Amino acid sequence: MIILALDSTGAAASAALLDGDRLLCKATETGALTHSATLLPAIERLLAEAHLTFADIDLFAASAGPGSFTGVRIGAATLKGIAFGKSKPCCAVSALEALAYNLRKTDGVVCALMDARRGQFYTATFAIRGGEVTRLTPDEAKSGEDIAASLAAYPALTLVGDGAAVALPFFDGLPVTLCPEDRRLADGESVGLCAFGMYRAGKTVTDAAFAPVYLRLPQAERERLEKEKAAARQNGAALYI
Repeated sequence: MIILALDSTGAAASAALLDGDRLLCKATETGALTHSATLLPAIERLLAEAHLTFADIDLFAASAGPGSFTGVRIGAATLKGIAFGKSKPCCAVSALEALAYNLRKTDGVVCALMDARRGQFYTATFAIRGGEVTRLTPDEAKSGEDIAASLAAYPALTLVGDGAAVALPFFDGLPVTLCPEDRRLADGESVGLCAFGMYRAGKTVTDAAFAPVYLRLPQAERERLEKEKAAARQNGAALYI
């Protein structure tokens, strides 16, 4: 089974081609250009390297979120565009679960953390044993304090993701370890491995049904609501003057 897997939820855009759980080739793009400018050319280079075309792809997969709002939208739009009309299955992969697959060769409990700013993190916890990744908690947006409190009972934890180092101070006194830096961020290979497991479990969708998962409102929307609440408080206070 040939899988094309994409990740654009973080600072880098990544794509990979896999044959089942075997990596064929992958590319990660960083720099000044946006994901919308780098992701599709990277995919085309990989196909050329593997001597494949879009018609050879059996499963399309992409991180559906959480993560950067713009990045999540770009990944979803790219997948929907290249899978359109091909009647091939698609997988909407959790970016947090893909992070756990970075550590699939190490047994233990893994906490995936993506920096959501303002002291908040996108997070989920997984157990890994014998190469199998098992979800322990759902994808959530939580404060660093709440995450640390909820995981305090575990005898050992490995932190992975772009929020791992940022969140580390919240785990002061707890038995946590940062995963190696070269395995800290999700990439296309991790997404593809997760998607292969989802495919075998029957957890696929059509290209039309593929949808992003944000967990939080976009920043602009949050700021608008905060302004509306502040204005409402001011108007309410004015009634008593």
